[in-house]
Amino acid sequence: MDIALISAAYIAAAILFILCLGGLSGQESAKRAVWYGISGMALAIIATVFGPGVGFYWLILLMLIVGGGIGAQLARKVEMTAMPQLVAALHSFVGLAAVFIGINTHIVLASVMPIILEHAQTGVMPTAYEQLSGFAAIVAHKSMAEVNILKVETFLGVFIGAVTFTGSIVAFGKLAGKIDGKAKKLPGGHILNAGAAILSLALLLCYMGGSGAWTLILMALLAFFIGYHLIMGIGGADMPVVVSMLNSYSGWAASAIGFSLGNDLLIVTGALVGSSGAILSYIMCKAMNRSFVSVILGGFGTTTGPAMEVEGEQIAIDAGGVADALHDADSVIIVPGYGMAVAQAQNAVSELTNMLRSRGKTVRFAIHPVAGRLPGHMNVLLAEAKVPYDIVLEMDEINDDFPSTDVVIVIGSNDIVNPAAQEDPNSPIAGMPVLKVWEAKQVFVSKRGQGTGYSGIENPLFYKENTRMFYGDARKSVDELLHMMKA
Repeated sequence: MDIALISAAYIAAAILFILCLGGLSGQESAKRAVWYGISGMALAIIATVFGPGVGFYWLILLMLIVGGGIGAQLARKVEMTAMPQLVAALHSFVGLAAVFIGINTHIVLASVMPIILEHAQTGVMPTAYEQLSGFAAIVAHKSMAEVNILKVETFLGVFIGAVTFTGSIVAFGKLAGKIDGKAKKLPGGHILNAGAAILSLALLLCYMGGSGAWTLILMALLAFFIGYHLIMGIGGADMPVVVSMLNSYSGWAASAIGFSLGNDLLIVTGALVGSSGAILSYIMCKAMNRSFVSVILGGFGTTTGPAMEVEGEQIAIDAGGVADALHDADSVIIVPGYGMAVAQAQNAVSELTNMLRSRGKTVRFAIHPVAGRLPGHMNVLLAEAKVPYDIVLEMDEINDDFPSTDVVIVIGSNDIVNPAAQEDPNSPIAGMPVLKVWEAKQVFVSKRGQGTGYSGIENPLFYKENTRMFYGDARKSVDELLHMMKA
């Protein structure tokens, strides 16, 4: 395929990726945006595979079939509840790919360095250059200044990729419940991370000075440790931010490797992913009243004293009591959380919504920016259940409406409706903006039991006078409520 044609295909693919990101900002345009992304990736693969210097088409085809087959199976089998850990796992693949590509770039560079040095000394390209092809031929034609730049790009690509790989694996383990969600660090935690980073910088200087592959490998091991230890030191409540942050890391790793390979599309795509992930992480930290740096450095909460003691008792209510309250209510707000996803109750909730609206009641959904364990998790679940987009509102749009609301139904949420964020300066979530559901006339909390939830923080909402606990599996509870409403 002609170079000009490849460049045109890369530009078209980059435009499609930008349109994809832009379309994902709205629920109504999201489906079209996904197709933009699919089309852009297909175009990018075709242009790359049939570009100059590419061979072993049988191997490429085999890998596409195997990888595509695995991806298709995962898409069919993975539930929305497992989507956060799947995203984290996929980030690890990007990180590991960056490590392998960086090491391969070093091997190619080392093999053609004699040609580069001879060319720099004589000004004439050695005859050995004629035997090279593809990426090796491109590298062999570089000047010494360009070689140094390539070394920095390779080193950074391996470093970021290694941090992303182990960090994503730990995030996957925490989200999947295979690793304890509590923040854990080795003794001298921050010092260990800083020491490993400083040593990596020293290894970069050694690498630039001509040291061999051992510097790259040792740095990769240090980066593997940093990624592991960094994410182990971050509590479960911050995992939504971590997933977004790792998404950003994987983008920057891809961009760095794009510079190494001289692939413009990889540079642009990596920059889009890296910048969008960083912006999303910042937005989510702002929604949690958390410093982005403090989240990344690990540890949940910055309290200086004991948390406020919760007084009172949790009062249970049955489906009949909730049905009676809904019958008398004119306005209802539903607050979904991860518990709704686990119970797969979104379709039952959608049916309840349709029933209430058909009876002339105003029903809306309140979505906190960090509800669930993945940005936009609740929005996707509700869209999947055919809940109208116009009644799904963000926290800032609906928070002032709770005082005039008759009934609030909280389904599987804990921290995002916790009044301790505003009432207790010693709470781990002190200062975090939350949905002020307790200001409504009545609050019903659908919850499995009396536990403290994923973050392990006690919630005073459950003990307030206008709150009743609707215990049980969310799907069964809502189904029972539907039955009572119909009766």
